Amino acid sequence: MKDHSLQNMIQGNWKQLQGRIRHEWGKLTHSDVEQVKGDAEVLVGKIQERYGVTEAQARTQIKQWADKMQAQQAGQASSDTSTS
Repeated sequence: MKDHSLQNMIQGNWKQLQGRIRHEWGKLTHSDVEQVKGDAEVLVGKIQERYGVTEAQARTQIKQWADKMQAQQAGQASSDTSTS
């Protein structure tokens, strides 16, 4: 089952997320990240390959990471509006 919202978030913000993905999953090479090109399915496969986890575990890791990223963005947005 694909999570289209996750796919949209990764694809829509790919340029900004590349460095954060390399930071989160340090075993991914520059080439791995280049091959993902914003495709969450490819990212799942690369995490499985490099970390030896199941597809479900890779998806869970990505979902938790994406939730954390969205929470950080929401926190920044609320602090930006409170300082205005």
